[in-house]
Amino acid sequence: MAVWSESPYTGVADGEIFFTHGLRLRIREELDFETGVITAYGYEAYRGEERLYWCDDFPHPNDPTLASTFPHHKNIPPDIKRHRIPASELSFERPNLPVLIQEIEVVAKKKNT
Repeated sequence: MAVWSESPYTGVADGEIFFTHGLRLRIREELDFETGVITAYGYEAYRGEERLYWCDDFPHPNDPTLASTFPHHKNIPPDIKRHRIPASELSFERPNLPVLIQEIEVVAKKKNT
């Protein structure tokens, strides 16, 4: 992970975390240091080169199934580009990495069983 400042008030966190069983988490967050919030994000989970799912904050206001967590959602199979579910565990106000890491660890445990 690397974090760099684009101005005295903003920055970017970008990088990858590698796990067992060929799992990895790709992370990009835009940060507002002055307010202490995440202003935008994208997270992608992979097994090898296979993208398992991704989470982002791109708004889909015409999808009523996502209204409860707008704009936070997760893209999952079978049609990963269009199949979106609410992501209530994601936030702009608190760190998302603990939740994302825990989810990857669950995927790794399922691989073991």
